Amino acid sequence: MDRDEIKGKFEKGKGKVKEKAGEIMNDPDLEASGEADQIKGEVQEGFGTAKRKTKETVDELTDDED
Repeated sequence: MDRDEIKGKFEKGKGKVKEKAGEIMNDPDLEASGEADQIKGEVQEGFGTAKRKTKETVDELTDDED
């Protein structure tokens, strides 16, 4: 798993906690911040997945040449 995938998953989890806390405390700003963190985490995780898959593909192609 790529470092960005891990960081993205953490960011999504943090966002979910903030969103729920905002709902419970009736704080729309905290809730919105949590939603934004989740989106940021989703993007970062997707970037990490793309990097990992690209590296795996390059590794496969270079292994085939040997």
